[in-house]
This record gives sequence, C-alpha cells and structure tokens, in this order.
Amino acid sequence: MSLNPRLVKESFSVIEPVAEQATAYFYGRLFAENPHLRGLFPPALDVQRDRLFSALTRIVWSLDSPDSMAAYLGQMGRDHRKYGVVAEHYTAVGKALLATVRRFAADVWTAEIEEAWMAAYAAAAKMMIDSAEADAGVSPAWWVAEVVGHELRHQDIAVITLRPAQRLPYTSGQYVTVQTSRWPRVWRTFSIANAPREDNTIRLHVRSVPGGWVSTTLTRHTRVGDTVMLGPPTGTMTPREQSVRDVLCVAGGTGLAPLKAIVESIIASGRRPAIHLLYGARTAGELYDLPDLIRMESAFPWLRVVPVVSDQPSYDGMRGHLPDAVRRLRSWTEHDVYVCGPSPMVNETVRCLQQDGVPLPRIHRDVVHAGR
Repeated sequence: MSLNPRLVKESFSVIEPVAEQATAYFYGRLFAENPHLRGLFPPALDVQRDRLFSALTRIVWSLDSPDSMAAYLGQMGRDHRKYGVVAEHYTAVGKALLATVRRFAADVWTAEIEEAWMAAYAAAAKMMIDSAEADAGVSPAWWVAEVVGHELRHQDIAVITLRPAQRLPYTSGQYVTVQTSRWPRVWRTFSIANAPREDNTIRLHVRSVPGGWVSTTLTRHTRVGDTVMLGPPTGTMTPREQSVRDVLCVAGGTGLAPLKAIVESIIASGRRPAIHLLYGARTAGELYDLPDLIRMESAFPWLRVVPVVSDQPSYDGMRGHLPDAVRRLRSWTEHDVYVCGPSPMVNETVRCLQQDGVPLPRIHRDVVHAGR
C-alpha cells in the first residue's frame, strides 16, 4: 500500500461538515466491537469526541509534511501510554476508523481511497507505537505529583504548585494533562507556568470553567497535601534559543502560563532581548498574576509588562481587546512572537500580525485544548 495524501484529504473534506455524527458513529462502532476498551475512556465522551476529530484533522492535513506529522504522532504515542494503550488497541481503532470514513464518505468512496486510508493509518499507528515503545524504557507513563501550594487568586482562578515524585523533564512553553482522584480517567490539559526549576516543582494556572470537572476540582476542592497524576509534557511553543530577535508575548487570561515560563527561560539564558508581554483580561481583578509580573519587570530591565483590560471602562490603563492593543503599540515585524489564550483572541491576533507584516514562521502558538 502506498501513501496518497491527496485522496485522504479529498475524502476527509466530505466528512468534516458532519464531524459530530462521524465521531459518535466511530465510538459506537469501536465499543460495540470491543466493549473491553470502554474502560480506557472517561465516563463522558463530549470532550473526547472533539479531541479525536481535532487530532484526526491535524494528522490528515499534515500527511504531506512528514517531519511535522512524525513529531505530532510521536508525542501522541507517548501520551497514550497513560491511558494503558498498547499496540493491539491500534488495530481495533483502525478498523472502527475505516468503517466510519467509509460510511460518511460513501458518495465518493472507491477501492483506491480505501487503500489510501489504510496506508495512512498504518503509517500513523506505526509512528505512535514505535514512539511509545521507545519511551517505555526511559520514562514513566505518568507522574504522581503532590500539591505543595494552592493560591486562589480570583474567584475562579487558582495558582497551584506541584512537586512530582520523579523528575519531570520539560521545556518552557509546554503543557501537561492532569487527572484528579475525584475524576478517574478524565484528563485535562494545563500549561506549565514556570521554567524548569532545581526543586522539580511546577506551577499551573487554572481557571474554573462551567461544567469543568477537573478545573473546578483543582480550583475549589484541592488542598495542599493532595496528589494528582500528570501526563508527559507536550507542545511545540518553546523558546527559539538561537534567535537574536526581540520578543513579543501576547497572553489572554490563563494563557499567561506558558508565556511566563518562556519569559523566565529567556531571562535565565543570559540573553538580553527586549521583551514586551501584553497581558489581557476582562477586568483588572482578573489580572491575577500581575504583582509577580511587576516583580519580574523590576528585576529585568529589558522586560516591559503591559496590562490590557477589555470590559472595565473605569480602568486606569490600556483598555481594549488584545489584538487591537498589539496593533496600537508599535510594529512587531522584527520580533519573535508567542501567543496564547482563548482561541478567538489567538486567531485574531495572528491574523492582525500577519496583516502588519510579521512572517508566519515567527509567530508561535500551540493548539491546546482548554483545561476543563
């Protein structure tokens, strides 16, 4: 079987408009044929369905970018270890996936398209299996971490300090998945808010969201001395260590976390670029980490922190939405840019930066599913 990205992409475009029905059918088919696999998944599958289709979309559209696909699938294979996924599970998933795409792309389906999908899935599964097997010899599937600090900074925002029992190797800007004892098999994603430390502690910035099982548990029901489980760090929005450019960071809400880690790592590196950190929230009260950022600014003269508030007319400072604030301040065409926060803000900021002449390769973002 030969890999044919064009046929896979063309047939997948037929499925994209009916993503919700397709993912529901996939899980129904998978569990009907393999009921023993249901225990690997969380009780509610709403978030899981979104993540499945998001991952599938990313894989399909990177089929003709082998390096990008290999890096993404390698991370995914390592991350799947925490669920108890083993090589034979990929066969069951592939069978259900092929049945799903065959059903929802029936109007265009041919033997050639089926062969293309089989080849694509075989290649993807092999990358994930090989990565997981290689990782098994050098790294745990998950880390147990003790809560050693818990600060409620706003009514629904907590800063939580964790100490993993084993060293957690990661790069500034990456994120981890978190599972609490209250919700077994429910993993949610949170960015690490500090550069690596000698004491092996990490900080998470967690906002409780409506219906958020894990985020609400972490903000309201977690105490010092509790333990959580962490998945392996992932993410590609990491500092460009060899770059000599100045830096712009645009952080919305708890999207501050990975950008703060990146700023910390730049400061620790000994480099002295000018760093602008635009930190936005709806109200001044939601600028939950501003005192610490001001301390960083006073200790590092090359850092400028610019708070931006969107929904508080009485605020005595820069007001407006972050994309507009970015444009008002200056041109950023010679900067490395890092953007994190709510997806609409990130998308609009990236669009504005491109319109203003910032080359896309210099704009760094991560596709992170918000922690719930």
